[in-house]
Amino acid sequence: MGAGSWGTALAKLLADNGHDVLLWARREEQAAALNDKRENEAYLPDFPLPDNLRATSSLEEALSGAELVLSVVPTHGLRHVLGEAGKLFPEGAPILSCTKGIENSTLMLVSQIFEEHLPKERHHLLSYLTGPSFAREVAARMPTAVTVAGHETRTTERVQDLTGNPYFRVYTTEDVVGAELSGALKNVIAIAAGVCDGLGLGHNSRAALITRGLAEIGRLGVHMGAHPMTVNGLAGMGDLVLTCTGDLSRNRRVGLALGQGKSLSDILGGMKMVAEGVRTTRSAHDLAQREGVEMPITAAMYRIMYEDQDPREAVADLMTRRLRAERDE
Repeated sequence: MGAGSWGTALAKLLADNGHDVLLWARREEQAAALNDKRENEAYLPDFPLPDNLRATSSLEEALSGAELVLSVVPTHGLRHVLGEAGKLFPEGAPILSCTKGIENSTLMLVSQIFEEHLPKERHHLLSYLTGPSFAREVAARMPTAVTVAGHETRTTERVQDLTGNPYFRVYTTEDVVGAELSGALKNVIAIAAGVCDGLGLGHNSRAALITRGLAEIGRLGVHMGAHPMTVNGLAGMGDLVLTCTGDLSRNRRVGLALGQGKSLSDILGGMKMVAEGVRTTRSAHDLAQREGVEMPITAAMYRIMYEDQDPREAVADLMTRRLRAERDE
């Protein structure tokens, strides 16, 4: 469900694994273009779609008889899609969410949104994909390692079996909160890393930013029940390093433009694909305040994006904060 770059890459992955795949696109004309041109020219150009992958704009057709459902819908649109799809999910089929974010209005994780929309007896079928994975590199069959989180081992192992292959290695974890928070919050830190690079602050600054960003992700994660090793694994450190340094990172590109003096509205107006970190920055800031957890980099990004603070002033504020020991107690 979702025919953007990541949804298309995952559909292609499953087709590579020998499965018959239906890719749901919201707009009928997009589904028709995918079927006619055998390529997602808008979101994932230059990668031909396999013959066993077909697109549809009908949720009923896409979900009918499915053995596995992947939800690749942006966080802000998830409730609407689940409202349409909730009664159509096939009985017994695992549902793998591939969305990284925190809802603005409720501060709920994606897992909480799913559990609110599905009856409790189906919660054991839910799992959540996270980890360092650019869509174009997965589509190009470059070696990638990810994590699937879920409360039911049989479900995560089933998803692991269906999605994994020689170029896509899948690990499992029961730490849903840790995997989800890490996957969402790393996008905020990636925007901050882009700001550093846009300001021309050098490699020292970027390394410090990534390291202290990981510390505040861990601080909130552990406070909310995450295991520290999840934050230090693929879902946390792995995805954070990728998104903060990779040229394919949409969130890093937003930060680069902010550091170069462009306004957020102008940046977003010129983007075709969603940078989840923009909305997540607001959610993360509000969530940290609600939980009473100190997240200075997240707070600085909130001020830059939503209160128009000058990025250089935000850097100065971060560097002149009260001195402290490095390790949180």
